[in-house]
This record gives sequence, structure tokens and C-alpha cells, in this order.
Amino acid sequence: MKMELPLLLPILLACAACATPEPAVVPETAAMHDLPVPQLHVPRAGLVTGGQPEAVAWTVLARRGVATVVNLRPAAEMAGRDEAAEVSAAGMAYHAIPVDGAAGITLDKARALRSLLAAANGPVLVHCASGNRVGALIALGAADAGVPVDEALALGRAAGMTGAEARVRELLDASAQP
Repeated sequence: MKMELPLLLPILLACAACATPEPAVVPETAAMHDLPVPQLHVPRAGLVTGGQPEAVAWTVLARRGVATVVNLRPAAEMAGRDEAAEVSAAGMAYHAIPVDGAAGITLDKARALRSLLAAANGPVLVHCASGNRVGALIALGAADAGVPVDEALALGRAAGMTGAEARVRELLDASAQP
């Protein structure tokens, strides 16, 4: 029995050396549907939307593959939090497009968001307080890009748009005027 141990040890070490470690980042194809984001929505691959995550959520989001965070909340809503520092410390890119209530939902901001989403390297989380403004900008941006209005509104709802739909329809109607 004592003779078998010296033979067994190199075999065990060789097996351990060949083991594949768990990846540091879960691939995008893994479930993004259970991330720690209030009112979580995944309207399309690579896009996660919702409400304000807690500060402790950033590390989990980064580990799950989120590469970029876009915050639509104005500074007055952030209660002194330095979200840019929190997100950067977790290793993700951070952008802010402040949308102050329904009046802050504009075509220019929808275009800015669409541009950020197009340039992102990896999955993106876009959030406001509840996801409503996120869905509104997603819908506006889609319609501006030529998506039929009904489909754009459906995409906005899938991204969290609720009460802001009236503002989106108002802007879409205004842009359709000759």
C-alpha cells in the first residue's frame, strides 16, 4: 500500500493540472434573466434594462458578463451616490445620459443611447429608477432608426416602458408631422 501512494500522487497532480478553471465571466448566452436588477428586462440579446441596482450588485453584474452600464437618472435622483466610481471599481464602463422625468425623454437622448448601445463591447445594462425611462428611450430610438412604430413601442414595453408611453407617442406624432 505504501508503494502505491508515490505512483498515485503524480497522477492526481496531472489530473489537477488539466482541470479547466471556472471562467471569471459567465458568457452572454448564460441566463441574464436572474441578475440583481429591480424590474429586470432583457428585451434583446446583449441588452439588460431595469431599475436602480444596489451598490453591491455591480460585482455580480460584471461577473455575469455585463460590460457597460448606462445610467439615465439625473444627479438629483442619485442621493449622493457616486455610481460612476462604483461601476468602474467593478471593471465595467460607465455612461450617464440624465433623463429628468417625462420632459427629459427626447429624441436627442434616444439617439445618444442608441449610439452608446451600438458602440458597446459586450452586454449593456441601461437603468433609471424603474426602467420606464429606459424603455421610452429604447422605443424612441428604434422608431427613429426606422422600426415601425408598433414594433418600436413593443420593444419599449419589453424594456420596461410603462407610463412614459404617452410621452413617446407624443414625440413620435410630432416627428411624423410634415
